[in-house]
Amino acid sequence: MKISEIKDLQIAIIGGGYGGAAAAIALRNIGAENVHVYEQAPALGQVGAGIGLRPITVELFRKWGIFEKIAAVSSPSDYLEILSADGKHVLAQEIWPQLNDFEQPNHTRIIHRGDFIDALLGVLPAEMVHLDHKFSGIEDLGEKARVTFENGATVTADLVIGADGIRSLVRKELFSDQEPVFAGEHAYRAVISLDDAFGLAADDNNPRFYMGENGTIAYNLPLRHRGEVSYDITAPSQDGSWAPEITNDYLVSLLEGFDPRIVDIARNLDLSTVTSRSVFDIDPVENWHTDSVALLGDAAHAMLHHQGQGANSAILDAGGLTDALLEAASVKEALALYQATRKPVTDELQRLSRLGWNANAVESAFPEQAAAK
Repeated sequence: MKISEIKDLQIAIIGGGYGGAAAAIALRNIGAENVHVYEQAPALGQVGAGIGLRPITVELFRKWGIFEKIAAVSSPSDYLEILSADGKHVLAQEIWPQLNDFEQPNHTRIIHRGDFIDALLGVLPAEMVHLDHKFSGIEDLGEKARVTFENGATVTADLVIGADGIRSLVRKELFSDQEPVFAGEHAYRAVISLDDAFGLAADDNNPRFYMGENGTIAYNLPLRHRGEVSYDITAPSQDGSWAPEITNDYLVSLLEGFDPRIVDIARNLDLSTVTSRSVFDIDPVENWHTDSVALLGDAAHAMLHHQGQGANSAILDAGGLTDALLEAASVKEALALYQATRKPVTDELQRLSRLGWNANAVESAFPEQAAAK
């Protein structure tokens, strides 16, 4: 599409998480001026724990002119290390894929999810982000779509992007009514001070995964720029309730044979700071788009967290969507190209993420590289 055509598009993005915010930034970068993000929360707050933004994602931040904003609230990482539960054996230690594939090294950036979303939304003009807009329905009109919200607002747009997460209502109304799939696991996450980590965090900023033979994994991502550590225990469970209740003793019971520092953290955690969630993903969605509506991020391809690809995939979706708009002759053609480009990649990442990890068979820290060969 011509830049003049993209400039005049009316674009509505449903969801103000990192996928929706990144899509707005990417669209503005190619000249779109009438972009609006609609977020159901009445206010924005710090949520979540640590994530790693991969080198190819960081390259997009450079392209969009926001790298310095992200770098200011993150720390660079050289490699990922996978260890035995007791920390005595290195099962894998590998440099992040594509770190040196660009004009300058792009280290993976370790960042708090809340800081990430704040940085992305902070780039956008305040009038583009509309809080307290909870989606209530969408009508596909062919070349346009009409969105309604519970507060009574209605928006008609040339392009609607459903970036409303794993329980996406846009997906449910237009594309698939399949429900999220329980993975048979729970994830318990907290962000703690380095001072409360019993020396677990090394002097670098490289994530370490400790693999238990009982299926429990302890993920540790130093957020050194914040003086904190993102601490995550993922363990098998048959309880599919959304927010299971836990105790410190229960967490400790999951960590038999683990590095004593990991156990000490669990024993001393303030449970009011711990996010306790059952783990879900979705089966691959056959179709992501109509002529004027497209899914993005978790709404299109929510995946398990084992490979750390969820946030990165959402950002790459945003880049893929804007590339398609520039290449195609219309929004309709662009959305078909977007799906054709991105869906095979995310289908494979969903598959690999479901494989998870096995303490007795860690062949690579990054199995997607082997799968691509």
